[in-house]
Amino acid sequence: MRRASVAGLLLMAAIATVHAARAQEPVLLHAAGSLRAALTEVAQAFTAASGIPVKPAFGASGLLRERIEKGERAEVFASSDLGNPLALAQAARTGPVVLFARNELCAFLRQEIEAVPQTLLERMLDPAVRLGTSTPRADPSGDYAFKVFARAEAVQPGARAALEAKALQLTGGPASTPAPDGVNTYGHKLASGEADIFLAYCTNVAPIAKEQPGIRHLRLPPELAVGADYGLTVTSGASPDAWRFAMFILSRDGQEILARHGFAASTLPREAG
Repeated sequence: MRRASVAGLLLMAAIATVHAARAQEPVLLHAAGSLRAALTEVAQAFTAASGIPVKPAFGASGLLRERIEKGERAEVFASSDLGNPLALAQAARTGPVVLFARNELCAFLRQEIEAVPQTLLERMLDPAVRLGTSTPRADPSGDYAFKVFARAEAVQPGARAALEAKALQLTGGPASTPAPDGVNTYGHKLASGEADIFLAYCTNVAPIAKEQPGIRHLRLPPELAVGADYGLTVTSGASPDAWRFAMFILSRDGQEILARHGFAASTLPREAG
């Protein structure tokens, strides 16, 4: 009888050890590079509140989707578009896709490039001006930039083909040269002279201003403006902790952090007035 009791205690201890080990397994987050600062802070707040760690992998959303499709283990996918997570959902790899944040494109300019919103298209079309974008299909930022080019066609016939032909796809692709660690990619490309104007997310305004105060930014004029809808999804078979983290991103606490980083947080109530 005593032997059976000892065996039972050992079994219970083993089960408790397994559960404790599982409780320490981090939530696997795959997220767009533009979310690095915001979701790093969100993950830290989540861990502080729940004790559950989060292991992030940041990169171009299209490349992250490809990695997940090829079998890389992931649980929460936060993309800078809706198309990439929807492709995973349609392939039954994830659950539903939720819009959780919004962004938009701005133009970032080297100090010597003179422009205002009304003359921005003219400057982008100037053959002497190097125009930088991210890489379409690999990185949604590049796709959004090419949508700007499509909108430019209605303003000036022939602009779309000219802009697509001259655009330097400098970031977000599998062969793109990364910026040094801890340095904003777009500010680095401009400061190094690889581009004179770069179309990138407006959430880069604060970090670029901090690192490269000589670089200016312009909001795109209404006829060229393009917004970015960010999609969130959880992979099939993800842990309950992953669902908890996804809900935390959508919670008021998570959304307020996103808003502080310049995103339009989709679930925050509108301010009165």
